[in-house]
Amino acid sequence: MATISNTHAPLGAVSILRVVDTVIAAEKAVIRWNQKRITRKELSRLSDRQLDDVGLCRADLYDL
Repeated sequence: MATISNTHAPLGAVSILRVVDTVIAAEKAVIRWNQKRITRKELSRLSDRQLDDVGLCRADLYDL
């Protein structure tokens, strides 16, 4: 006895999955950007000596 397996998703499901994946990726990008922004803001409040103590300089803040 043979069985038939349908492994294809409906076209609408694939489209919805792609939209949802795009929205999730955009959300993650915004979260990463905000975390970097907060980190840069907090580090910019430190003096040059304090930054040197943690192995950074002012120019390094823009690369975070």
